[in-house]
Amino acid sequence: MTKQIRQRSGFGYFAHGLELANTPGIRRFVLLPLLANIFLVGGALYYLFSNLDIWIEQALGQLPSFLSWLSYILWPLLALTILATFSYFFSTLANFIAAPFNGLLAEKVELHLTGKKANDDGLFDIIKDTPRILAREWRKLLYILPKTIGLFLLLLVPALGQTIGPLLWFIFTAWILAIQYCDYPFDNHKISFNDMRGNLKQKQGKAYGFGALVSLFTTIPILNLFIVPVAVCGATSMWVAEFKQQ
Repeated sequence: MTKQIRQRSGFGYFAHGLELANTPGIRRFVLLPLLANIFLVGGALYYLFSNLDIWIEQALGQLPSFLSWLSYILWPLLALTILATFSYFFSTLANFIAAPFNGLLAEKVELHLTGKKANDDGLFDIIKDTPRILAREWRKLLYILPKTIGLFLLLLVPALGQTIGPLLWFIFTAWILAIQYCDYPFDNHKISFNDMRGNLKQKQGKAYGFGALVSLFTTIPILNLFIVPVAVCGATSMWVAEFKQQ
């Protein structure tokens, strides 16, 4: 019999994900996604902080002289945007590599929450299903990439890009991260990518709230190395409480 899981806010699902990731029986399935994120995102952040000042000064150098006073406001915004972009890109790469393990983690979290398996696949079935899982990650990438390029080009527009670009990027990242992590439990039930997006649009407030908090933590050094399994656990909690019965 399925347990009743209480509904939460988007922020609440993230907090529940943190609790779930530290639950006995779940922790061992956290390890592989965690290691993939530490190696890739950790290396990227080391490179980022070695070059951050240079990149920001180059971006601010494009401002017209009469707007030079904006540099004091734009510096932290650009720093946050670059940090979020790098963290998001390499987290996406880590998720691509660790997708089968993220799906397995989502399955174990769902079993813990409901007492029922998402499916009856064994380890061999999961390995055999890896090409389909990676194809799903590629489908997500095709959805994300054109929008990412458009926002990146906007950031290159002097004055306009540096003022509204960071805000639009944060909103966009919140939505994409909700899609990224909620897709694992949806995919475990073989629900199509388009249907998954449609379901999330029905709960946009919770999806954006969850994604915004994940996005915020991806910009915090050290903490962002541990964000992937927490986000998978939180997204699975959202799936069980908000969408599973549909």
